[in-house]
Order: sequence, then structure tokens, then C-alpha cells
Amino acid sequence: MATKETKQRGRPRSFDRETALEQAVRSFWERGYEATSISDLTRAMGISAPSLYAAFGDKRALFDEVVVEYGRLYGGFLSRAVAEEPTARRGVERALREAAAEYTLPGRPRGCLVISAALNISPASAEVADSLREMRLSNVQDIAGAIRADIASGELPPDTDADALAAYTGAVIQGMSQQARDGAERTELEAIAELALKAWPRKAGGEVR
Repeated sequence: MATKETKQRGRPRSFDRETALEQAVRSFWERGYEATSISDLTRAMGISAPSLYAAFGDKRALFDEVVVEYGRLYGGFLSRAVAEEPTARRGVERALREAAAEYTLPGRPRGCLVISAALNISPASAEVADSLREMRLSNVQDIAGAIRADIASGELPPDTDADALAAYTGAVIQGMSQQARDGAERTELEAIAELALKAWPRKAGGEVR
């Protein structure tokens, strides 16, 4: 994503940029993009509106940076699991279990920012919704690619619908995020994950790896 460079003149900033950015992550994570105002952000970040604009640009530019920071610190576990595990099912199993833990971790906002921040966005902020949707679709496409590789290797039956199975997995993860925001505990989300894995087809002979 392109970022604006702002030349600072006069006295240096009187705040720590990384700390302020972390507070912005939490604000957008808790409230979503549309419901988070500049006043909310300046209060949470402990800076003035002019300082926010000088350091981060406008609300949209700040949110773009927030999404990158969120992915670096908290997100990205789904794509890592799918990339690192030997089979698609193993990757999804790991990702669902990690989602159950991450979405309910004490001391953090619940659920996933990339999922929840897009809720109730007005047409004026359609570009934000589109950007978050693309990120979610990219995760689904990664899962579908891993499923196709397993079909080709014989790990999954040849009649497996890779796109449908990947979309189903994405829907489960989004649902787990919302359940967490509604107060579900880790054990409840783990139970959902167990049920979701039962939808996965088995190899000939019933093996699951």
C-alpha cells in the first residue's frame, strides 16, 4: 500500500509513533472502521488531531497502516498455517485452533479486525470494505490452492470441490470471529472447529493426515 511521507519541521514529535499506532489498532479493532471517529482515535492515541494528520495522514491512510500492523502482530496465522503444514486439512485444523485461541485472548478486542472492521460500512467508505474483502478472499484462495495440490497428490479425493470447501472454511472462520465478539469462549470455538473439520473429505481408506 502506498503511504504518504510527511516532512516534520520544527520540534520533533512528543509521542511514540509505534505506541500510538498500537492504540489505533485497538480502536479500529474494537469499533470497526466506520464507527471509529477522529476524536476516538486522538483520545486513544493520546495525541492531537493535527499530530495525527501530520504523522499518519487522514483516517483512511491511518487505517491502511493499522491493517498492516494488525497482520504483523496478530493476524496472518491462517496463511502461515496453510503454508507450513504438509496438507490442506492439517493447515486448516491448525488455523481453526489458533483462531479459537487468538479471537478470545484476554486483554485484546475479540474476533478478527479484518472481519469485524468491515461491518456497517457506509457507501462512502466502500473502498475500505472492498480492500478488507480482498484480504479475506485472498485467504480463501490460499486454502483452495492447498486443497487443489492435495487433490493432485491423491491426498484428497478427485471429486473434492476445492472452491466450495475453501469458501466453507472461510465462512467458519468469519463465524468464529463473530461468535467471539458475541462472547463465546475458546472452548466453544474449538467445538465449532471440530465440527467444521468433519466436513472435510477423507482419503480412500478413511485416512486423515
